Amino acid sequence: MLKIISYPLTIIYYFCFLLTLIIFHPIQWFCFNVFGYQAHKKSVDILQFFLLKCTHILGTRFSFDNPYQINTNQPLIIVANHQSMYDISPIMWYMRKHHTKFISKMELGKGIPSVSYNLRHGGSVLIDRKNPRQSLPAIMKFGEYIEANNRAAVIFPEGTRSKNGEPKPFQTKGLEILFKKIPSALVVPISINNSWKMFKYGKFPMGLGNHIKFKVHKPIELSTFVDKKELINSIETTIKDNIHP
Repeated sequence: MLKIISYPLTIIYYFCFLLTLIIFHPIQWFCFNVFGYQAHKKSVDILQFFLLKCTHILGTRFSFDNPYQINTNQPLIIVANHQSMYDISPIMWYMRKHHTKFISKMELGKGIPSVSYNLRHGGSVLIDRKNPRQSLPAIMKFGEYIEANNRAAVIFPEGTRSKNGEPKPFQTKGLEILFKKIPSALVVPISINNSWKMFKYGKFPMGLGNHIKFKVHKPIELSTFVDKKELINSIETTIKDNIHP
């Protein structure tokens, strides 16, 4: 019965979702080209707010458990597991004071209203995951930008989404580069639960009544760790121990 109900609700959701992206695309363009980065950043923040509101049509709830006062004058490396595209907007909204930027696949840089524009102009980096000669220098340059501007780099070290909530092994190369290029960073591990359930039936219809949970773990001063591989292992363990498929 729940799946049957989800068909009309999914149609309404997708309509509102696409309409929101289309409306905010020219708003982003105007803010960026007329007023610059800060105005563009605010427009992107508001976009995330409305994208989260759209999911309420599906009965989706979000919990973002962050008991820590995180310094906004220090670059961050946010490390999280990855279950679906619904990992992204909550991180952008709830961590908006830190100017979150993403390492994204190159295919997302074109063809998607609002999303592609923000990825190209908002400070994120687009990489070709099959071409290390392009991706590694791009991540290095991205890390230098985060360090210089006290932004927050968001990385999903699994490399691809988990379709059933089961975490995948971390791919460490990207993290190692960020650690090298953002030496003053505060590392913020986040565990994400239940966002994969939005697609438990596939892209259509969508799952209903999901409670997507984000748990922020104790931030770590990168400079206090000499053995970065030990740090990565510790972060991976912390994140995965708090994932409940």
